[in-house]
Amino acid sequence: MNWKTFFALLARDAHVARRNAMQLFLQTFLQPLLFVFIFGRVMVGSGYMRPEYKSLLLPGIIAISMTFTGVWAVAMPLIAEFQWTREIEDRLLAPISVGWIAIEKVIAGMLQALVAGLVVIPLAWLVLRPGVEISIGTPLTFALIILLVAGFSACGGLALGSSMDQQHIGLMFSMVMTPMIFFGCAYYPWSALNKFPILQKVVLINPLVYASEGLRAALVPKASHLPVAAVIGALLFFDVLLLVVGLRQFGKKAVT
Repeated sequence: MNWKTFFALLARDAHVARRNAMQLFLQTFLQPLLFVFIFGRVMVGSGYMRPEYKSLLLPGIIAISMTFTGVWAVAMPLIAEFQWTREIEDRLLAPISVGWIAIEKVIAGMLQALVAGLVVIPLAWLVLRPGVEISIGTPLTFALIILLVAGFSACGGLALGSSMDQQHIGLMFSMVMTPMIFFGCAYYPWSALNKFPILQKVVLINPLVYASEGLRAALVPKASHLPVAAVIGALLFFDVLLLVVGLRQFGKKAVT
């Protein structure tokens, strides 16, 4: 393993991310912050929703921002590099194995997802205050969950970016990302689906459910949420599954 080459690739991706920071900010934060303002300020301020909803909403918004950022940061460059810029060919000539090139992409996406999650906390808090009550009761649990969420988003981006062609980008967001967000328990707790028992069980195949519920457990422990052990186990499963799928698809596409 050539670590110098690995970190050089990582540094290059970090430079590209810094150069496109404003575009990335608008793409990843604008929609979540609009949801925060409409549901957290307008709806609550008008009396249509209870004030406690602000605290319930914030962890879901963090989960959405991290998921969208990680997927976008890995999938979109991969689609471009494989389809029209052909930049991936230069990376494949580097003195490093194909698998580690994919892992470097995942780590770069994880770092961007972590930044998105940590930045959206104060931004959303400023929009929602006063009345939002969040606390990190167990820092280690919060750190583990946020790392696993970043991992699932970046590994998901690797799997999607290595599997889809450029003409299917719109399909990826309309058929994959949109249902994932609306059925990901980001705007409501999983327990809110008690009256829809079949749907409540079906949504458990959505990794965003565990991201939202895990962050809810870490930041608003008094709110209804799935057991932390179940959340951590499910996120680990999805991280490994998506990484394995992504590495396989990346390897196939790299040799064609």
